[in-house]
Amino acid sequence: MTPSPVMASPSIRINLPRQELVLEKSGKILLQCPVSSGKAGTGHEEGSGKTPTGHFRICKKIGDGEPEDTIFISRLPAGRYPTAIPKSLNEHSDFILTRILWLDGLEPHNANTRSRYIYIHGTNDTELLGTPASHGCIRLSPRDMMALFALAEEGMDVFIQC
Repeated sequence: MTPSPVMASPSIRINLPRQELVLEKSGKILLQCPVSSGKAGTGHEEGSGKTPTGHFRICKKIGDGEPEDTIFISRLPAGRYPTAIPKSLNEHSDFILTRILWLDGLEPHNANTRSRYIYIHGTNDTELLGTPASHGCIRLSPRDMMALFALAEEGMDVFIQC
């Protein structure tokens, strides 16, 4: 069996069966952490709550310089968790916290990923990391999201695998 080529550029690989993210460069693991993907499984349909699979790129990094506990609504900082929780929600809601890495699908089956607003982002629901529990995004602990954001670059390859 031929070994897979070592990628010189950094890339993110998300293994859905393991619920794990690995960022590596030149075969060296720079970050490895648990994630939470879509509770509804995998898929590419609009409004499905499913996590898309395949090859993506980070099209936008959002939140640089904001506090780690920042709540984002429509990709804009809305205040700090838990004091800035909107009245219509409670502390158990699925918040987008810390930072956002917005994904853009590079294959025909996942080309709608950006318009579906699929992100890698921090979560307040850290006890569910390691299990599928999101609305389609990839969720990380705030600490892991801060570390990933510092290492990630716009244009970086992301692979989400079943």
